[in-house]
Amino acid sequence: MSKKKKASKLHKTLVEQILDKAKISYTQMSFATHEAGDVQQMDIDESTIDQHIIYKTLVASGKTTGPVVGVLPIDTHLDLKKLAKASGNKKVNMVPLKELVKTTGYEHGANTPIGIWEKLKYPVYFDNTAQEQGEIIVSSGQIGRSVKVNAEAVCKLVHGEFTDLLEKEE
Repeated sequence: MSKKKKASKLHKTLVEQILDKAKISYTQMSFATHEAGDVQQMDIDESTIDQHIIYKTLVASGKTTGPVVGVLPIDTHLDLKKLAKASGNKKVNMVPLKELVKTTGYEHGANTPIGIWEKLKYPVYFDNTAQEQGEIIVSSGQIGRSVKVNAEAVCKLVHGEFTDLLEKEE
């Protein structure tokens, strides 16, 4: 019977191990995925989970800082000018998909602010909505795997900053 229990529990990702070590509580989450073009996309049942608490991790690069990380709800768009200003760059550009693994160590859909900070110490910026919401869901470093975690705790862990990153809706 104990074997059955073990099989139902998800193995811990590196991100979850980092959170354990930092004594930050989290909830493991798993999402089905599908291939969309060259990348994997999560299948989200909007009737059971609010998309606005699921956050994507986007990586851009600026001349002053090199790579910078923006973390914002998946149902919003990143304003590159705001990320540039927050990070002390005149301008930032998204890291091309083909260079993503080389830049972060993660493939598209698995980028995580926790793992990127732990491995590479890139500056991390969270949109203000994360702080307002309290708990957010971020990738745990594998496609289809995420953690629900306190935004303030994660921001502190990665030496991040809360700022306005969202494009204004027209």
